[in-house]
Amino acid sequence: MPDEVIRYLAPKAGGIYVDGTVGGGGHSRRILEVSGPDGVVLGFDRDEEAIRVASERLAPFGNRFRLFHKNFAELEGSLAELGIDHIDGMLLDLGVSSHQLDKQERGFSFQQEAPLDMRMDMSSRETAGSLVNSLSEKDLAGIIRDYGEERWAVRIAKRIVEARERAPVETTLQLVDIIKGAIPRAKWEDRLHPATRTFQALRIAVNHELESLEKGLAAGIECLEKGGRVVVISFHSLEDRIAKNTFREFARGCTCPKKAPICVCGKTPLLKIITGKPVLPGSDEILANPRSRSAKLRVAEKL
Repeated sequence: MPDEVIRYLAPKAGGIYVDGTVGGGGHSRRILEVSGPDGVVLGFDRDEEAIRVASERLAPFGNRFRLFHKNFAELEGSLAELGIDHIDGMLLDLGVSSHQLDKQERGFSFQQEAPLDMRMDMSSRETAGSLVNSLSEKDLAGIIRDYGEERWAVRIAKRIVEARERAPVETTLQLVDIIKGAIPRAKWEDRLHPATRTFQALRIAVNHELESLEKGLAAGIECLEKGGRVVVISFHSLEDRIAKNTFREFARGCTCPKKAPICVCGKTPLLKIITGKPVLPGSDEILANPRSRSAKLRVAEKL
């Protein structure tokens, strides 16, 4: 949703912007172009390959683009190291990127045979395979239920444990077969692969995605200059719920009981919510990029 990002983020010359999930650098490029001649983008990504690609593609912008091989949850400390005490906008385009899905060996896709990896940061030691082969049946079921919103989580976890007692579950298609065997064939959904929710859950757990979102989003809001905006693009309900609730929390004013004679909490709103309902991709974008069909964009502005 590049056009929507630029419209809502509203970059300006001389501004400092954070792209918390730089990926291939597409959004960063647009922000740099619109904020010329001296706007700055601070790009964060955990994926070394994304860092390499973005650094090459955005090299023409010179020092206006600064790249960090870090989780955007480390935003506050990174800004402090740079001596930056405010930013004029932040973008978080969440979820797994196209280049990660398309790289067979990364193990994000349930449609290709690959090691059960799913790490966004390849220097991390924990993989989807290590979780699948070491967690208790109860903990596996909890991850699949809570992060995948999978109704068959208990059955899937039980089948995984039974399978790994015979041999380790090491590849994506091994896991897909286990999941298919756990969900009754009559209950498979027409437009959703039976492994979708379990793979999502494991990816979120391996990369601690929800914790990163909560921490990084709150830090970004605190660092925003008055009038600065934060734009979040999410791809599943768990991410969207965190964005929505975080915006609401920062937009709340006094939390004292209504009957209290005076305010003692001293809380004032820090945000104005710009998008009451999420902005969805148009039909043309979905046709050009089917992966965008589940995207939801939310925007808030610092008061």
